[in-house]
Amino acid sequence: MSTQKEVNLQIQGMTCAACANRIEKGLKKIEGVDDANVNFALEKSKVLYDPSVTDVKNFEEKIQSLGYKVVRDKTEFNVIGMTCAACANRIEKKLNRLEGVSQANVNFALESAAVEYDPKEISIPDMKEAINKLGYQLKKKSDQGSSASDIRQKEIKKQTIKFIASVILALPLLWSMVSHFEFLSFIWLPKLFMNPWFQFALATPIQFIIGRQFYAGAYKALRNKSANMDVLVAMGTSAAYFYSLYLSIKSIGGHGHPVLYFETSAVLITLILLGKLFEVKAKGRSSEAIKKLMGLQAKNATVVRDGREMVIPVAEVLEGDIVYVKPGEKVPVDGVIVEGQSALDESMLTGESIPVDKTIGDNVIGATINKNGFLKVKATKVGKDTALSQIIKVVEEAQGSKAPIQRLADRISGVFVPIVVGLALLSFVIWYTLVAPGDFAAALEKFIAVLVIACPCALGLATPTSIMAGSGRSAEFGILFKGGEHLEQTHLIDTIILDKTGTVTNGTPKLTDVSTNWNEADLLKLVGSAEKQSEHPLAQAIVEGIQDLGIELKNAESFEAIPGHGIQAKVEGRLLHIGTRRLMKKEKIDVPKDCFDDMVSFEKTGKTAMLVAVDHQFAGIVAVADTVKDTSKEAISRLHDMGLEVVMITGDNKQTAEAIAKQVGIKHTIAEVLPEGKAEEVKKLQNKGYKVAMVGDGINDAPALATADIGMAIGTGTDVAMEAADITLIRGDLNSIADAIMMSKKTIRNIKQNLFWAFAYNSVGVPIAAIGLLAPWLAGAAMAFSSVSVVLNALRLQRIKLKA
Repeated sequence: MSTQKEVNLQIQGMTCAACANRIEKGLKKIEGVDDANVNFALEKSKVLYDPSVTDVKNFEEKIQSLGYKVVRDKTEFNVIGMTCAACANRIEKKLNRLEGVSQANVNFALESAAVEYDPKEISIPDMKEAINKLGYQLKKKSDQGSSASDIRQKEIKKQTIKFIASVILALPLLWSMVSHFEFLSFIWLPKLFMNPWFQFALATPIQFIIGRQFYAGAYKALRNKSANMDVLVAMGTSAAYFYSLYLSIKSIGGHGHPVLYFETSAVLITLILLGKLFEVKAKGRSSEAIKKLMGLQAKNATVVRDGREMVIPVAEVLEGDIVYVKPGEKVPVDGVIVEGQSALDESMLTGESIPVDKTIGDNVIGATINKNGFLKVKATKVGKDTALSQIIKVVEEAQGSKAPIQRLADRISGVFVPIVVGLALLSFVIWYTLVAPGDFAAALEKFIAVLVIACPCALGLATPTSIMAGSGRSAEFGILFKGGEHLEQTHLIDTIILDKTGTVTNGTPKLTDVSTNWNEADLLKLVGSAEKQSEHPLAQAIVEGIQDLGIELKNAESFEAIPGHGIQAKVEGRLLHIGTRRLMKKEKIDVPKDCFDDMVSFEKTGKTAMLVAVDHQFAGIVAVADTVKDTSKEAISRLHDMGLEVVMITGDNKQTAEAIAKQVGIKHTIAEVLPEGKAEEVKKLQNKGYKVAMVGDGINDAPALATADIGMAIGTGTDVAMEAADITLIRGDLNSIADAIMMSKKTIRNIKQNLFWAFAYNSVGVPIAAIGLLAPWLAGAAMAFSSVSVVLNALRLQRIKLKA
């Protein structure tokens, strides 16, 4: 049985949502493709496929046959060890067979290799390893790579040059046009500007050189039995240009100047290019979150290989390498400390500004900052497996996925262009036959205006730009939406179920109370020394709490754990019993009644109390508790203020659950629930009509996270929980729940605003153009403005302030 695979492809050449829709349909028709999503704003496609039936090369060929280009990262290597052309041929074949490599060329004479590849599928170390096995070596040439961001910069530069050239050529034509307006008739107009052949000379390079992209796009679309924005632009401007050329030829030998429309086509193309330029720049800005996350990564790493210290690009670090991290440097990869100790700033991941002390055996995360000590770290996760790379992947997938609301817009834009062409032709016929019989010029103007004002670019950009901006801004605050659909659905939540341990509470018990008639320090010294040998979490909490007070502990002379009761130990010649009431009763140790009352009062507040006896004499009580997170009460108050129902669920006893719930202001608790029962409790609420979000951190929460309408995993918890959830709250702060819901609401509101304006432009603009109240050049300006305004409105989401 074959397994399903996923690939992401960067696509160049899409001009509107209809292009994205066409590519998506084309990919879905390929045998072996289970699903395909094409995101116009992000210029990416995600394909789920069966690798036993099809492969990435088939997708690339399909995309190219539709008239678009797949963009790959490129890099160049120096090849060491080749002795003849057969060596080069062998290396080239091996590289081309590697999954993720789309093209490789090896030059024997230059001893170099140029490789186009997908960095999500294959890394540079993978390529090097494959060629090493053949007996050769690859050495990466520095600064040779080109990425999707480089392509975008080149596109911006190209569009800028085109626009400037178009402005220079169109300016005299615009001058001649505006001087004909009655209120601007005072403007001096050079006689040359009215010459038909001078206008022809200016308009022709704009139409066929600068505007070539629209003809190429229209040809590709029509060749594939489809239509897009390019079809509308090419039809509209060509009609104006060729009609003007016809009138110019007709005027030869005549007197006076014919009424020409060269300026209509030239100014239209210029305005559309301006809109495209703004659009490309704005789409680049909407990926700022990814750039910021990638900017956190270290660029180089100091590693030890064959006993030699060397600095290499972080992409070339291998699992098992020993990495040196000096004070002030970023940790390059995920790993475990094998030598040294230091404080690490993990704020980029956790949001906590206080550095965390780390020593031998502790895990470190790539991109965190080493504050003071020198560390040797053994790399355990490199490349795409590091925590930061996984976060980047989640954000990219969220930005590349489609929300249900976008699929509706895609379907509409897919049939929109043919309808618009029909409306434009209808308006031409009505004007030419009924409104202004025989006036071809007037009918043509209306035809062009309708074609241009109705361009569906804004409709195609409305949803994905908001999803990109919203999920990107959320990621900056440690809220990772796994997909656009989850960002859309989260605002519908009305009930929040919170797991107790590790979610509402810190998840680790702490020493909270000591009650004794002894000298407290003396008693704690004996208790800590006795518990030091125990592996029980409560014993460890007691020992840590006592050590934090600066009390020095001794080694116990003897130690015995009594299952279900407590411990018995000998410290400095004194016999200690620490544990439950049953232990005291078993050892016949007399405990005063008021001490039992103290024990009950501790337990009512959610604490675990242990009785202490020294030499068979009762000496006091120590209590430990899983303490509530500092921000839990405030966060739950925020959720209540938002009108949400908050329920706490736990496997703990009812008394402890209600004590914790009371501390944080939760009114409803579900206690003594087995792990498998949590998902059932979620279903019960769903069956009552509630939209439920489950928030948890442990493996036992995974079924409930998957069952809930929205699963939110605490990022400080287990990988299993995060895998099952729809949203990961990296910082572990419950304020992130309210922030996630708020971000969802604001993003959906933003999408609706965008869709409203996109439809409004077309709904209002088409009738206005059809009845003759909108000049073609104004239609072009309005069309360009509609796309830009939609993108700029989406980018407002990047300025939202969140609490977490």
